[in-house]
Amino acid sequence: MTSVPEIMKGVYLTAHGDTDNLKYLENIPVSKPYPDEVLVKVAAAGVNNTDINTRIGWYSKKGNSTDDAGWSGKPLSFPRIQGGDVCGKIIEAGINIDQSRIGERVILEPCLREFEGQQLDHFWYLGSECDGGFAEYVKIASRHAYAIDCDLTDTELASFPVSYSTAENLLTRANVKAGETVFITGASGGVGSAAIQLAKTRNAHVIAVTSPNKRDSVLEVGADKVIDRGKNYLDALGDNSVDVVVDLVAGDQWPQLLEILKPEGRYAVSGAIAGPLVELDVRTLYLKDLTFLGCTKLSPEVFGNLVAHIENGDISPLVAQTFPLSQIVQAQKKFLKKDFTGKLVLTI
Repeated sequence: MTSVPEIMKGVYLTAHGDTDNLKYLENIPVSKPYPDEVLVKVAAAGVNNTDINTRIGWYSKKGNSTDDAGWSGKPLSFPRIQGGDVCGKIIEAGINIDQSRIGERVILEPCLREFEGQQLDHFWYLGSECDGGFAEYVKIASRHAYAIDCDLTDTELASFPVSYSTAENLLTRANVKAGETVFITGASGGVGSAAIQLAKTRNAHVIAVTSPNKRDSVLEVGADKVIDRGKNYLDALGDNSVDVVVDLVAGDQWPQLLEILKPEGRYAVSGAIAGPLVELDVRTLYLKDLTFLGCTKLSPEVFGNLVAHIENGDISPLVAQTFPLSQIVQAQKKFLKKDFTGKLVLTI
């Protein structure tokens, strides 16, 4: 058995706010796994919108208040180790877990239904309600650590868990079928580029929205058609033209998304980076018999299906750049520029 140290290197988020609240330390205590948990030595961890939003308290709906700034609508406790995108190796297993799991290479399901032996009434998110992967070690319920067998590097595997499980969940909840047309906003980001690939595994026709300078890279990912960001969707496609909208943006153009949906179309959303408050004409919703799907908590089958896609080579990692963990501030500043396609990954 690998010897587990008592302290580790990692990054504490000490409070909501700017990047000066991210503290890289070398003396963080290593948590012991509970009986149904495993301890994972982290090899790499991806950077996500979630990390930024959690840090700045964006999830709060009470203005300047942060007493509802967690995924569960409750305040976060500090210090907190963020990081939901994790690849690593199990080095210790709780007494209730088959010890043969030690040594397994794993990726971690970030949407948690169990923590420290407790079944959760409301899901928790790794790196938000509990410590995540921006450190040398992280503990997690064994059920959320998925063994994976493939030739991809640790860095490549760390690009999958959050973005690709979110995308797979959106497509699963929207019941995307072969031959359907799927319209994806924010298509060059981690979730958007993942949604393109995963929609193509379902033999769907994909229309993607991105900035003109990322058009070629989004086409290379697999989009069948690209619309430039800011262009009127109705002018580009006409009304009643798509079966499913996968929205990661919201913002001012949101009403157009409902107009391009066919009657009985499905709208699935898991992001609002262009603005969370939108204008809804309820008549469009009910006269077109639309279905709205908010997609955060992963359906039970989603992460296992994602692992199968990875092992089968159905999808490819899109790592734009890597940074050492100690450069997390530089990584987040790069992330906010949005001048890349795919994922940024921290090596631990």
